[in-house]
Amino acid sequence: MGFLVKSVSGNVASVTLNRGKVNPINEELTQELSACFNEYSDDNNIKAVVITGNPVFFSFGLDIPEFLGYSKDDFTRFVGKFADLYTQIFLFKKPLIAALSGHTIAGGFMLATACDYRIMVTGKARMSLNEITFGSSLFPGSAEMLKYCVGQRNAEIISYTGAMFSAEEAAKMGLVDKVCDSANLLTESGNTALEFVSRYGPAFESIKKLMRTDTAETMRIKDERYRDEMIDIWYSPETWNRLKQIKIHG
Repeated sequence: MGFLVKSVSGNVASVTLNRGKVNPINEELTQELSACFNEYSDDNNIKAVVITGNPVFFSFGLDIPEFLGYSKDDFTRFVGKFADLYTQIFLFKKPLIAALSGHTIAGGFMLATACDYRIMVTGKARMSLNEITFGSSLFPGSAEMLKYCVGQRNAEIISYTGAMFSAEEAAKMGLVDKVCDSANLLTESGNTALEFVSRYGPAFESIKKLMRTDTAETMRIKDERYRDEMIDIWYSPETWNRLKQIKIHG
């Protein structure tokens, strides 16, 4: 069973995360997303991609209850795959718009910040890189990606506090580029994708490479250098006890 709903309209592909009500990220979803972006990267008919989620959750983040059943070696394997995924998305050569349909938390937050342009719904939806609240460090490369998006000081505020930001607050910090109501999200994201499609694709690809390659290289270095530290903290008794309190409903 797949966890993505895919469609194509003209030159714009849409990808909807579809793993229950909160779209928790597991190893299978990670692999499916990677394969999807490989497919769209090679498809010359696809000029831009929109990724979105469910009305309440873009994504809850990692499927923590599932990962509690992983051995340390198995979790290390997953961490490598997920780091490869957000780096792949960060460097995806075509315009990629995140239509943040609801709460965008932790791993979901990382997927969003890897995109080129983010549109978030107003109302109850919140955006948060909240690892600190349950005693986890960050995926190392995601810290560099966050600094790329919002700058050093805002990245520190976001990651040190684990605060939950409304769409309007996220826009002020540079986490999102546009805010709209839920009824208009798909229209806004589709129109934004078409704006990108109207530009010359090879020029966009070249400029994106110039803008992001150095950051991506630092992301890879940090993921390799600090991955074991992050995993050791994840398996520490204090963090493990906090992780066991996290429940996913739906």
